[in-house]
Amino acid sequence: MEYAIEVENLTKRFGSFTAVNNINFKIPKGCIFGFLGPNGSGKSTTIRMLCGVLTPTSGIGRVMGLDIVKDTEAVRQNLGYMSQKFSLYEDLTVEENLDFYAGVYGLPKNVRDARKKELILMANLAGKEKSLAGTLSGGWKQRLALGCALIHKPKMLVLDEPTAGVDPVSRRVFWEIIHALSRQGITILVTTHYMDEAESCDIVGFIFNGNLINEFAPPQEIIQKENAKNLEDVFITYVERVTNTKVSSTFKEMKFLHSNES
Repeated sequence: MEYAIEVENLTKRFGSFTAVNNINFKIPKGCIFGFLGPNGSGKSTTIRMLCGVLTPTSGIGRVMGLDIVKDTEAVRQNLGYMSQKFSLYEDLTVEENLDFYAGVYGLPKNVRDARKKELILMANLAGKEKSLAGTLSGGWKQRLALGCALIHKPKMLVLDEPTAGVDPVSRRVFWEIIHALSRQGITILVTTHYMDEAESCDIVGFIFNGNLINEFAPPQEIIQKENAKNLEDVFITYVERVTNTKVSSTFKEMKFLHSNES
């Protein structure tokens, strides 16, 4: 089997704090991998190492067979990255944003212009080419940012909470696009806090406090193994198992809420 991502004992420390702790995993080419965990769990740090933005403290990482430390520039050429803030320049137009990213990757004008047309259609932005990115709705910004991430024809897409703050219709359209891209052989690594999105991934993995807490597997297989209703219940179970603490909230200590005092 060919792997898009291979991670061996990957670790990142910031002083005495260990953000990512000796993790190991392999992701097959062409699949949608959901990387799940709460804020501060180590997801973004792992992604930054895989993208060549952060240097690991120790361990090995390979993306499309390329070493993330030794072959950083080649790794970046193979990746398309989209963050929850959409990575757009809001004072540039739709067309100018696409031109900018095409220029970053050194695309010749004829290739750039042909791809721009296709990506504008994909994003449903025909007629808005001259609109400033900052004036677009969340859903349109999202698809424009995806277009910018795709313009250099990457082999792998990294989507870091790409649907945060986007309406349900736009979320559904976006995921239809993701599955279409996967069918074309593009590997997709996506982080999300929406468990319904995660359940549509091919493989999911959970990270908590810098540690992987499950064997990566298809969502339904994990749900069945844990005898749970959904992935959210699975994750709660994992966290409780690791911390030996019940996940719950209580208002009992908030006495002022139970009193008649204003």
